[in-house]
Amino acid sequence: MLREKGKYASATENRRFVWEKVMWPLILELNNISFTTLQYKKKRDVVCKELGIPSSKIAGGFVSLLLKGILYKENDLYSIHYRLIPYMRLKADCDYATAVRETNTK
Repeated sequence: MLREKGKYASATENRRFVWEKVMWPLILELNNISFTTLQYKKKRDVVCKELGIPSSKIAGGFVSLLLKGILYKENDLYSIHYRLIPYMRLKADCDYATAVRETNTK
């Protein structure tokens, strides 16, 4: 019998999906630490269309990344946490677990 995921598991899954399939590839494409809402939405829509999922299904993932401190908003721009910049410069793979570990300031 399949069990429904709890809300925390679903939130983590959405964050992970948005980070690994949309956000990090966008950062590497742009080769910039910041991006606009429009750039994000274009990338999100392409990924969702390719995978055949509605964008509403992952909508909370983006906001959740902001709340986790992996992304920051300043005026009309969003940017990645400063500790992720070396990964971008190296064009390295930065999965969600790495992003969380690097940005966890505890």
